[in-house]
Amino acid sequence: MTLGKQQRIAFLMEQVTRQGMIGLREVSARLGVSEMTVRRDVAAADGRLSILGGHILPERVAMPAGGQGPAQEDRRAVKIRACEWACSLIEPDDTLFVDCGSTLAHLARRLPQDQRLTVVCYSLDVAEAVARRPGIRMVLMGGLYHADSGSFEGDSGLATLRSVRLNKAFISAGGIHPSRGVSCTNFHEVLAKRAAMENALVSYLVADSSKFGRLTPAYFADLRSFAAIVTETGIAPPPRPEGG
Repeated sequence: MTLGKQQRIAFLMEQVTRQGMIGLREVSARLGVSEMTVRRDVAAADGRLSILGGHILPERVAMPAGGQGPAQEDRRAVKIRACEWACSLIEPDDTLFVDCGSTLAHLARRLPQDQRLTVVCYSLDVAEAVARRPGIRMVLMGGLYHADSGSFEGDSGLATLRSVRLNKAFISAGGIHPSRGVSCTNFHEVLAKRAAMENALVSYLVADSSKFGRLTPAYFADLRSFAAIVTETGIAPPPRPEGG
């Protein structure tokens, strides 16, 4: 079949919606285009698709079943808006740490390409997005790959992170509580988050407002550790702890 770019993207969306994922080589043959063309189509899908291990799949935030498409689209929109605010904090020649998670994958897709940035990351989604942004140097922390969070863990990765001087760290969270602090779901992420915050001149917490008042198992910082909290509504100083 001979299709234009938008038709190919629509075809990819239909296939991954129906099957969950589809092989890159298979879809290349079915569309009659090169694998590189398919990769470009995925990159042009505004974050709705990703490539992992030679397979095309929907963005991780949209993968759970249940038929809640509109609600998922609303969550995606607020995550994107928060990341647009975060991008306004970036300056030329910055060296950045971009944390893992579905929110900060949107930040990686929107990084300015003309500011000579260096990005340190340990998320496969973030790394794939940065790799598609010309003019940005990437440092990927390696180690054991955790498929559930799409992130790497290991001493060598932490050593790499600690060897780089960071201007800014953009940190994600699963829970933000005024007295219980900031937490995430996966315990293996704690060391990376803390190392980045210790090594950065300034740290920003980037999360949509649904995370406020929530607790997740792995505590990693209190709110006073951040210069600001970045949400879909803008950039604000962290609230004082209750009783503080």
